[in-house]
Amino acid sequence: MGDLTELLREGLPAEAVLTDPDVTGSYGRDMAGFCAAGAPAVVVLPRTVEQVQHVLRTATALRVPVVPQGARTGLSGAANATDGCIVLSLVKMDRILEIDPVERIAVVEPGVVNAVLSRAVAEHGLCYPPDPSSWEQCTIGGNIGTASGGLCCVKYGVTAEYVLGLDVVLADGRLLTTGRRTAKGVAGYDLTRLFVGSEGSLGVVVRAVLALRPAPPAQLALAAEFPSAAAACEAVRQIMARGHAPSLLELMDRTCVQAVNSLAKMGLPETTEALLLAAFDTPDPAPDLAAVAALCTDAGATEVVPAEDAAESDLLLEARRLALPALERLRPATMIDDVCVPRSQLAAMLEGTAAIARAHDLTIGVCAHAGDGNTHPVVCFDPADPDEARRARASFEEIMALGLELGGTITGEHGVGLLKKEWLAREAGPVAMEVQRGIKAVFDPLGLLNPGKVLDVPGDHSIGFPAAT
Repeated sequence: MGDLTELLREGLPAEAVLTDPDVTGSYGRDMAGFCAAGAPAVVVLPRTVEQVQHVLRTATALRVPVVPQGARTGLSGAANATDGCIVLSLVKMDRILEIDPVERIAVVEPGVVNAVLSRAVAEHGLCYPPDPSSWEQCTIGGNIGTASGGLCCVKYGVTAEYVLGLDVVLADGRLLTTGRRTAKGVAGYDLTRLFVGSEGSLGVVVRAVLALRPAPPAQLALAAEFPSAAAACEAVRQIMARGHAPSLLELMDRTCVQAVNSLAKMGLPETTEALLLAAFDTPDPAPDLAAVAALCTDAGATEVVPAEDAAESDLLLEARRLALPALERLRPATMIDDVCVPRSQLAAMLEGTAAIARAHDLTIGVCAHAGDGNTHPVVCFDPADPDEARRARASFEEIMALGLELGGTITGEHGVGLLKKEWLAREAGPVAMEVQRGIKAVFDPLGLLNPGKVLDVPGDHSIGFPAAT
């Protein structure tokens, strides 16, 4: 490791190169379960583009793998270290470089936290819509790497729709600029979209040009209780079929509701089988909320409770954001799935997941971005119990298989990482996988960038790669 650290320190401040195993070990993994993580040789925390370029040039010269990281809030193992790698943490590159209200863009470094950007643009009467549940911790670079979604996707879309241009350091240290700052632009292949969702396997994002929108009015929400998931999903079908454009349309099953109540004492209705949250951020949301309330009632809702003001709406939204941390308290560990299906198959997905939970005698809570069919079944288990861990893994796999059977995808917003790369091949098929490996070879011919993530390529350095000496 001596040559590696010495060369890195030639272009980085001493404090930006970490080698203490007790420290570097803390950068070993993200929040995904069932994903292996290795021991990095070194962790680097650059602050400039030039320093990132130096890291990549050094890695290429010594043939050392590089694992880019943001805040490590991901749920697919995409940020997990491999043995002997350089962990390239971008959290110190956290400057908002520009906010332009005329062009409605923000230019940011990858370590900017999503919520920090949202608050900064709000001062200009603008908003950055993508809002993952971890928005108070996750970084824009991580959001771009995994093509993150969020609670507002049903109306405003996902991260990919807001990334106009990127500066990317390639594996050999060259700096590539993609995209544009203009409202329109179709010159050449869309390389920007290629990097969004690539999970650090094609290059390292060091700057992003992001589209902004005018800040909408405060949203007003309602909560509808249903006696079954099928009834709640029928309400979702009708809401979308009638042309409504909610800013939020979220579903929590009974397990989620009870877990949130246990965590936060919110007084949510624990007897309901499914709780549907709908919100509108139009200047006058009352007509839309009334129409949606009627559709919920027609679909079988036992009670529909509208929020009286923005504060009550925010409380309902907070309940939904607490679903995952609440479920994590039920058992020592969780496996969080991310299967997206057509809205018409949402009920079948939830009912099938419940059947899988019963078959494996497990607690599986489901929260969902119901408006776009993106479900998050959360498998709760004890990893210290080998049989329970085996059943948890089996249920996770069966949930993904169910999603594909229903015409869906194995990941709507969390990415592939380590967790789902075998399933990517099943979903994409051999021709698509051949093309994807070809793209990887163009950008990273030595297989050094985030090896073993997303897809396997010949000669990658994902397992047991020794530290350079």
